[in-house]
Parts: sequence; structure tokens; C-alpha cells
Amino acid sequence: MKTKVVASLHACVLFVAVVALSSFALAQHAMQHDSTSSPAHLVQVVRAATQQYLNVNNATAAGYGPLFGCVSGSDHGAMGIHYVNTSLLNGTVDVTKPPALIYEPQPDGRMKLVGVEYIVDQATWLQNNSGPPVLDGQVFLLVGYPNRFTIPAFFELHVWAWRDNPQGAFVDWNDHVTCAHE
Repeated sequence: MKTKVVASLHACVLFVAVVALSSFALAQHAMQHDSTSSPAHLVQVVRAATQQYLNVNNATAAGYGPLFGCVSGSDHGAMGIHYVNTSLLNGTVDVTKPPALIYEPQPDGRMKLVGVEYIVDQATWLQNNSGPPVLDGQVFLLVGYPNRFTIPAFFELHVWAWRDNPQGAFVDWNDHVTCAHE
């Protein structure tokens, strides 16, 4: 009799564990689905907003200019050359007006648009907000001072809308971008 009770107890524990793991797996799948749908949406919005800048001449005509040269990672990947429109560095975030367009130098001397960067001065942003900016569910990263650019602390978000990034659409460094042709 005692053996049957122990066996039943083990079966109940096993059943509860299977149900719990199944629920966890379903929750993980739902979370993965949500995380993939949001990036796709933001990437599409950025592409639509920046399509006219595929030609770098259109970017310079709109007030964007190269800043800092080609930015390369210390251990992997690169960002490329940031073309910044300083009039858009005004303490606000507008998905249709990224302050920086990111270009990759090509072997033939052309510039290829690969992504954008949203940039907001930390002090200016925190005057009217209690946390970092968020764009379509993506939280901006804080780059403190001192930093490689020797500028005050700022929040930033990269969106690799025109070049796939194996690390993710919002990761700073992109292994598919190079500064080899600068």
C-alpha cells in the first residue's frame, strides 16, 4: 500500500512538473513572438523614414554631415560613419527624424546607408522625464561621460534598418559592417 501511495505521489509531482514546464515553454514562445514583431515594426518604420537617404547626397542636402570618422569596434564589428544633423539633437525623439544616419564606406568610394542612431543628451532628457527614452518598446542605452566622443552623457539607440546585424537590430556593433574602405 505504501508503495502505491509513493508511486502516486511521484506521478502527481511528475504531472505538475510537466504542466509547469509546458506553461513556461508557451510563455517563452509568446515572449519570443512579441520580441520579434516589435523589432520588425520599428525597422520598417525607420526604413520608410530614411529611404530618401540611401543616396548620401540627399542626406547632406538635408543637413547631415560626417562626424568622428568611421567607428570600429575594439574587438569586433563596426558602426560605420555617422552623418549627424545637429538641428535634430534637441532633446526629443522622433522616429521619423533620426539625428544620425550611419553609412558604410564602400570599395568604390560610395557610402551605403546601413542604419540610424537616435541620440538624446541625458541631462536635457531627464529635465522632463524620469527614465531613459523608449522607442517602439526599445529602451535607449546610456553612454556615460567620459566616453570615446568626449561629449556629455547621452542616451542612444541604434537601428540596423538597412544592414542585417547577427547580434540583433538594436545592438551597437554590427559584425556585417566594416571600416576597411574608409
